[in-house]
Amino acid sequence: MNSPVLSLSAGQIRRRPASFAGLGTALFLAVAAVTLFGSLVAAQVTAPDTAKRSAVSGPGLVLIAGAFGEIAVLVALFVVVNALGFTLRQQHRDLALLRTVAATPRQVRRVVRAQVAVTVLLVAAPGGLVGLLAARAFLAALQERGMAAPGLRIPGAPVPALVGLGVALLVGLAATAVAARRITGPAPAVALAEGGGGPRRTGVPRLLAGVAVLAGGGLLLRLAASRPAGELDKAGQASLLGSLVLLVAVGLLAPVAARILAAVLGAPVRVLAPRAGWLADANLRGYAARLSSAVVPVALLVGLSGTMLVLTSTAEHVARETGAETSVTKASDIWLREMELGLLVCFAAVSTVNTLVALTADRRREFALLRLVGATRRQLLRMLSVEAVLTTAIGVLLGAAVAAAASGAFSLAVTGSAVPVVPGAACAWVMLGAVVLTVPGIVGTGLWAVGCGRIGGSAVEATGGERG
Repeated sequence: MNSPVLSLSAGQIRRRPASFAGLGTALFLAVAAVTLFGSLVAAQVTAPDTAKRSAVSGPGLVLIAGAFGEIAVLVALFVVVNALGFTLRQQHRDLALLRTVAATPRQVRRVVRAQVAVTVLLVAAPGGLVGLLAARAFLAALQERGMAAPGLRIPGAPVPALVGLGVALLVGLAATAVAARRITGPAPAVALAEGGGGPRRTGVPRLLAGVAVLAGGGLLLRLAASRPAGELDKAGQASLLGSLVLLVAVGLLAPVAARILAAVLGAPVRVLAPRAGWLADANLRGYAARLSSAVVPVALLVGLSGTMLVLTSTAEHVARETGAETSVTKASDIWLREMELGLLVCFAAVSTVNTLVALTADRRREFALLRLVGATRRQLLRMLSVEAVLTTAIGVLLGAAVAAAASGAFSLAVTGSAVPVVPGAACAWVMLGAVVLTVPGIVGTGLWAVGCGRIGGSAVEATGGERG
């Protein structure tokens, strides 16, 4: 990789730190998660024979680390693809300009890969350190519950952190292959014309991929629903995997789904708040790519949390009625699922906050233009508040739809009814969490971005600057 490519990549990161914050955070979490569970495996492998032969409750340390690590990598890939797609949309015009001055698609892909590699290297050391500390705390918690041998210790070797670095790099490069096609695929003039706000229409390959993944998720849920009532564990595993696949489909189909939901939810908002509501609704429907980047992390948070909460509640209800205890209802396994849920919520919450803050901060030029045509600061904040509420509602609806489908399939298998047992209080906390993460993030960053129009003397100066 030559120096001009590195110079271009580093220059973009310096110019648009907010655009790379979400990507960096997602890769940081990926490194930390892989280091955490890799350290657990290393602790088991390097343990003395007496510790390896010790009897423990639960599936064993290697199986726990493998199950957690598998889901963590899948969610990390999902979050990194979404974050990288947003990052590239912010650079769309700059990268398209490179193509108009004779840069080949291969050279543009090199620039993007170099950006990912630099970002991974920046987060590798702190991610590895956090993962190592988390592994020690997690192993101690497992030992307290008798799920790991007392003699196990986390080794100080850097191998798990290096594996985490390698996995994060592979995940980032895989995301690059998907996300960069929007810039390298079209002709240079077409790519440049689309650079103002990203393509207004979702590409046919993305739609076809989304439909195919949606069908795959449906087949998994059908498999879960067809399990005999006695195979509660297998039905739960298939339902959880089906929810992950459906969330991938939501990510692929998000521009279309978000535009439809924005049109439906925006109609009453236009009536209730004619000015701010009309402008907010027009913004959301006109920038479907931007809206999809905002709602996908919210859907991930609500979909995963809701699925796991409802599955556990339904399984516990069945266990109370039948008196049969399975791995879904054992106290130790419930604790493991709570830890797994905490990890997934951490991914989703950080992705939500970073994406929303970066998206709103990138609209400084748009806000300055609105100020130029007479919009007041109060009107802009009203518009942002309406946008924040609509964005939250769309993300919650998409996530709730995934959770309802997955938990309905599980309930059909274990109770014969597609209506699961819903823990109302816990689900309400999930909804509240989505609101707390989304609305203050958009409105708070909007306050800063709107105020930027006054820095340097006027909004005219802000509109003359670069986007982002």
